[in-house]
Parts: sequence; C-alpha cells; structure tokens
Amino acid sequence: MITLIELLIVFAAIFMGVRHGSLALGFWGGLGLIVLAVGFGVFPTAPPIDVMLIILAVCMCASCMEAVGGLEILVRIAARVIRAKPKMVGIIAPVVSFFLTFFAGTGNAVYAILPVIYEVSYNAGVRPEKAMAGAAVAGQVGITASPIAAAMAAMIGLFAQNGHGEIGLGSILMITFPACLIGVVVGSAICMLFGKDLKNDPAYQARLKAGLVLPPEPISNHKLPPQATYSVFIFLGAIIVIVLAGFFPELRVLPGQSKAVGMSLVIESVMLAAGAIMMLLCKPDVKKIVKSPVLEAGIVSLGCVFGVAWMADSFIAANKDVFMSVAGQLAQAAPWLFSFILAGMSALLASQGATTRAIMPLGFALGINPWYLIAMFPAVNCLFILPTSGPALAAVGMDRSGTTYIGKYVINHSFQLPGILMVVIAVISAFGLVSLVA
Repeated sequence: MITLIELLIVFAAIFMGVRHGSLALGFWGGLGLIVLAVGFGVFPTAPPIDVMLIILAVCMCASCMEAVGGLEILVRIAARVIRAKPKMVGIIAPVVSFFLTFFAGTGNAVYAILPVIYEVSYNAGVRPEKAMAGAAVAGQVGITASPIAAAMAAMIGLFAQNGHGEIGLGSILMITFPACLIGVVVGSAICMLFGKDLKNDPAYQARLKAGLVLPPEPISNHKLPPQATYSVFIFLGAIIVIVLAGFFPELRVLPGQSKAVGMSLVIESVMLAAGAIMMLLCKPDVKKIVKSPVLEAGIVSLGCVFGVAWMADSFIAANKDVFMSVAGQLAQAAPWLFSFILAGMSALLASQGATTRAIMPLGFALGINPWYLIAMFPAVNCLFILPTSGPALAAVGMDRSGTTYIGKYVINHSFQLPGILMVVIAVISAFGLVSLVA
C-alpha cells in the first residue's frame, strides 16, 4: 500500500511538471523527492551527475559549432540530399533527419531542415505531411542510435552501475543503430502509401482556392566562413573518437593503468576538448554560444533529468524488493511488456534521456535480460504520442499547406502513424538482432 502511495506521488510530480512544461519537470521532481524522503523515509540516491554532465558537455560543444555556422553546413548537406530525389522526399527526409540527430546528439537539429523539406515536398506535389511528420519523428528516433545523446550516455552508465560493464557503447550501437535505421526507412516507406498527394486532396484544394495555402519562403544561402567547415570536421572527429573508444575499450586504458576509463568520462572530456579546439581555430562569438538554441534546449533537458530521474531512482531503489516480488516473474516471462512502460513514460516526460535514466533502472531491478533492455531501448522515443515536442510543433507550424496537423482530440495528429511504425519496427528489429548476437 505504501509503495502504491509513493508511486502516485511520483506520477503526481511528473504530471505537474508536464503541465507547467520546460524546467518545471526538474522542479517538481525535486519536490516529489522531498515528499518521499520526509513523508515515507525514502533515502535519496545519488543524483544522475554523469548524464547531466554529458548533456552539458555535448550541448556546449554543439552550440560552439552552431555559433560559427557549422550546424548550417550540416543542414545544407542534408538539403542537397533531399533535393536530389524530390518524389522520394517522404523517405529521404526522415532518413536525413535521423542522421542529423545521430551526428548532433539532439533532435533539435531537425528544426533547421524542416523549411527545406516543405519546399521540396510542395514543389514536387508530394503531400508535405508525409515528409514533415516523418522527419520530426525520425529525428527523435535517431537519439537512441547516437553515440553522444544523453539517453545513450544514461544507458551506458546504467549497464556499468548494474554489473554489466562488458556491455558498452559498441554493444548498444551494434543493436540500436541498424534497428532504428530500419524502423525509419520501413516506417517512412509504409507512410508513403497513406494520404493523398496535393493534387488529389480536396481539403488542400479548398484551402488553396481560399488563399489559405502559403508557398515556401525563400531559404537564405548566404556565404559561410571557412571556420564553419572547420567546426564540423572537429565535431565529427570528436564523434569518431568516441565511437572508436566505445568499440575498442583497450583505447581507454591509460598508460600505467589496467582499468579502462568509463565512457561517460570519455564523452565528457572529448566534447569539451573539441569545444576548446573550436574556440582556438574557429573563433566563435562567446555571446552566440550562450544564447544558442541547442544550449538552451540542453539546459532544459539537464534540468528535467536532474529532478525527475533523481526522484525515480530513489523510489525504485527504496522499493526494489516489492517490484521483484510483484512483477519479477512477469518481466521474465514476457520482458517485451516493459517496452510499453518505457513508451508511456517517454510520452509523459518528453525526454529520452530523462525516461532512460528514470525508468530503465526498473528493468534492471526486475531482472530483465540486459540484451532485452537494449532491444527495448528505442521505445523511449515515443514522445510523438502527445505532440508537445519541439520538432512536432515546428513541423505543424512550418507546413504552410496545412496538411501536417494536430486534431481537436490532441492524440489524433500527423505524427501518430509514422511514430508507431518507426518505433515498433525498430524494437522488433532490435529483438531480432539481439537473437543473433546475444
């Protein structure tokens, strides 16, 4: 009974945080933790410092790249790929968005490519909804395949904390990268079969006649300084170093030491070092770095992880025995059911990093096979269920044809179909890959 009351307090804190938005999740998570500690004797665990520091380090480095125009370089490359096959924009755009997130470590990188996607879709007569909604979702799915994403860092740390240090970045990427990519490609291809093209859509034609449809806005192609290109190479070089360190643990063994340095420290130090090299070679405006949208989004994510994950960690640690007795056998018999918990909580928390750090420890507590937890990892990408994420709202706003929509019932929106398809296919593919390697 006490555990149930504590669980209701956790959900109440999450609900209030979601209701107020932004950093409120962190604030309400902290209040929930105090209520649990003072009212029920739940001893607070250590805050998720490593995940928070990784979010900060990655966002600092990415914002430095953004300040000198590096992110715009990536966007322009993506734009060229999308424009190469206009009729296939419904598949190409989500794949490009996936890789943008892979390289940037944040789904916010998709914002910049959405106007290009709309332009190509509109001019090709392809229903913009197919590409815009798919791209917004694919950008989120890319989080669980990115070596520098906060959610990935959280997963690496949790495996180490729970006695599975042999399963690191390399093992996780080996499953999630191909599985998520398969989910994006196959899901996008299926979505292409649904929805009428613009010329055959009576609703669109009515809006067009009424003058409610706006053509694409001109996209600026101003010349970027050479420093922008340098910053991209530095950032990609840092990613390569991190991936190599993840796949080859022996590279993390320092001279005179026998134990490899943890991946969290590698990601943090490499990202900070890359930022320092950018400062030296690219001379970014420090004021632009501080005001960068990437850094702002990172701070919000950091705050959410801080409060909510800390509260959830403490609750799970205090009630581990209860969970094992109540749900342990079920988790062993049908571990895939845990993916529904991940999906539901990600929709509420609106953050893959926060969901991973807050809920995935429950999977370890239930004794679920760690390889199965990797297979279910893409389920934390269900932010689309409630269309409150930045990329989803941006896609609705930037689709000037009106085909990308959020219905009056909220849950009936353009992102539901591509989201369900991409995540379900990714999870199924991941289980298939796990059966081959585990």
